[in-house]
Amino acid sequence: MIELPGVKTWYEVEGNGDPLLLLHAMFCSNETWAAQRPDLSAAYQVFLPERRAHGHTGDVVGPLSYHDMASDTIDFLTLAVAKPAHLVGFSDGAIVALLVAIARPDLVRKLVVIGGNFDVSGYLPEAYAMFDGMAPDDPHLADLRAQYDAASPDGASHWADVVAKLIDMFRREPHIPLGDLARIGAPTLVMVGDEDTSTPKALADRIVSAITPAKLIVIPGAGHGSTLEQPAIVTAAIGAFLDTQSGAVRSRGAAAA
Repeated sequence: MIELPGVKTWYEVEGNGDPLLLLHAMFCSNETWAAQRPDLSAAYQVFLPERRAHGHTGDVVGPLSYHDMASDTIDFLTLAVAKPAHLVGFSDGAIVALLVAIARPDLVRKLVVIGGNFDVSGYLPEAYAMFDGMAPDDPHLADLRAQYDAASPDGASHWADVVAKLIDMFRREPHIPLGDLARIGAPTLVMVGDEDTSTPKALADRIVSAITPAKLIVIPGAGHGSTLEQPAIVTAAIGAFLDTQSGAVRSRGAAAA
């Protein structure tokens, strides 16, 4: 655990080399990265912080916001990592990574955005319909609830509060102006599943167009959960991108746009 200004935060670290942060998705914990950790930690020092109200990190008083989570991540980079790092974010973690790269470009070496959004208006109707019908006891959340119950310092009974707060955040945020995305100077890789209904390719194209040093990879046969659905392709693409000096993308089995 590390005592950050905003929240006492659980994190894991493994491997040696240049620092690399893995930022998990909504409702998730570090288990999100189970398929990617072995390969990435063989080449990098991998840091895995769990955000407020996720995994082993407790909730906070009041609403949740991406900006607060980005602030926590900046504090974590400053206090725990203590040097610029590569950032790899998935879904909500990708939104947090974008905000960090905008606010503190000096802390970000390369940026990987997987299934990330920049404005709440970009979600497809299917995504809103999914959250409209979502409840704490939703069978689709059973695995995530089990992870939360086993890890959270707030106890299993707090799950309903976290679900309500995260759904509220999803409906309100993010709102990142394209002009702010244009300020990102780090070499950036954007990945999206070809069947993703939360972050469609058209939205990913706008992110790539806004960030000058950006590349896009469309993951075949994947929806929003591409890190789990096509782990080998995602891991290879991340490794190839981070391994290049220029930020050019080399990946096997992925379609580059």
